[in-house]
Amino acid sequence: MKELKGLATGVGSLPFVEAQKAVDLVLRCVPEAPFWPQLPKRDAREGMIAQFSENLPGLKIDSGTLRFIPQDKEKELELFYEKFIDQDLPYFKISQDYAQGLYAFYQRLKTADLSKVEFIKCQVTGPFTFCAGINDSGGNSILHDKVLMQAMAKGLSMKALWQLELFKEFGKKIIMFFDEPYLAAVGSAYTPVNRNEVIDVFSELTASLKERDALVGIHCCGNTDWSMLTDANGVDIINFDAFDFQERFLLYPDNIKSFLKKGGIICWGIVPTQRYDNGQAPEGLAQKIRSGLDILAKKGINRQLLVERLMISPACGLGSLDAQDAGGIFSLLNQTSAFIRKNL
Repeated sequence: MKELKGLATGVGSLPFVEAQKAVDLVLRCVPEAPFWPQLPKRDAREGMIAQFSENLPGLKIDSGTLRFIPQDKEKELELFYEKFIDQDLPYFKISQDYAQGLYAFYQRLKTADLSKVEFIKCQVTGPFTFCAGINDSGGNSILHDKVLMQAMAKGLSMKALWQLELFKEFGKKIIMFFDEPYLAAVGSAYTPVNRNEVIDVFSELTASLKERDALVGIHCCGNTDWSMLTDANGVDIINFDAFDFQERFLLYPDNIKSFLKKGGIICWGIVPTQRYDNGQAPEGLAQKIRSGLDILAKKGINRQLLVERLMISPACGLGSLDAQDAGGIFSLLNQTSAFIRKNL
C-alpha cells in the first residue's frame, strides 16, 4: 500500500441543502480520498438512520420518525431473506430521494479528473447505532431484538455492497466506513451489547466487503473499548476523535501494535467539529498527533509504521453545523494534511 502519511478524508455528513455545493467542498479539500456527502438538513430522509432504511423489514417513517411497524413481521422477514440470499443488490439500493449527495457525487466523478484520487470513500450507519435509533410500536429499541438486529446488520451490509457495485466503474480502491457512535455506550449497564457481540457482528459484516477488495473502516466519535475494533476480523481502518479522546485511545498500545501488524490504518479525527474555532492552526493539530505518536513509539510501536498508516479526518460529521464552519473545518483539514506530509 502507498504510504498514507496524513491522507485526508471526511466522516460523511455536511450542513448543505444543495448537493453540488457539498460535492464542491469535498473535491476541493479532500481530493485524494473524496466521499459522497450526507445532507441531513436537506431532508429528514438523509438522516443517518433513515438514509439506509429503504426496503429493510418492517421499517416505516411515521410522522417524520423512522419506526419498526411491520404489517406482518414474519412475511417481511421472509421476503427480506429471499432478497438477501439472492444477493439482489438493486433491491437494497439507496434511492436519490434519500441520498442526493451520493448521486451528485457519482455524476461529478463521471466528468472529473480523477488522476489525484487514491480512494473513493463511502459510508453506512453501523448496525448497533442503526438499531439503537429505531423503536418498535411499544417504544422499545430494536437493538434488544436479536432476530431484528441480525437482519438489519445483513441489510446494511447489502447497502454497502450496492455502493461498491455503483462506484467500481471508476477503478479506484473503495473505503467503506460504518459509522458507529453508539459503540461509546458498550460496557454500560444500560446497553444490551457486549464486547464479543461487537467483534462477532463486524467480523461477519466485513467478510463480503473484503471479498470485493474494499477497505473497511469503523468510525466512533466517542470513547469506547478500542480493542473491540482492533480485534474484529476484516477491519482495516479505525477512525476516532483524536481531538477529544486521543489520550483514551493511546491506552491500548498492545492492541494498536497488533492492528498495525495485520495491515491496519489509524484515521485520526484531529480537526474538531463541535469545538472548532477559526483560531485553530495546522501546526497545533499536527503537534497533537505528533505527541500521540511519541507516546506509542515509547511503548514499542514502530513510529515510521504509524506515520505510513496515518490518515486524518474531522472528529465527527458536520451535519448539525453551519455551512461557514463546515468550510473552515475542511480548509483546516486540507492544510493540516499538507503540513503533516511536509513536517511529521
